[in-house]
Amino acid sequence: MASYTLNERAVAHARRLIKARQYVLDSNWGDVQPGADDENAYLDTHAWDEFAEWHLGLTDGANDETKARYPFVSGDFRRIHRSAIIACQFRAAEWRHKTIELAAHDLLQLIDETSA
Repeated sequence: MASYTLNERAVAHARRLIKARQYVLDSNWGDVQPGADDENAYLDTHAWDEFAEWHLGLTDGANDETKARYPFVSGDFRRIHRSAIIACQFRAAEWRHKTIELAAHDLLQLIDETSA
């Protein structure tokens, strides 16, 4: 199984977006999560550093500037999705990546506090 490191820059990016209320509270993540074509379109107009800010994890050993390097996507490249954060938390918990699980939990709490 791959090992992952928490992407602190992505967590900070997500916090900024949440505080600016740039989030979607109710979405079906399976229907709205970015696919390969969406990722490619984003990368056509944005730098890899910007792409990385949408992913809570960094795959250990994967090369920078490859999609394999950036797991745990948190939004649709415009807004954070609550359902994406839930998916990140669940998947990280399932695979026992505790730092990512806890970061996603904290982001979920921030979304819920901000939207209340």
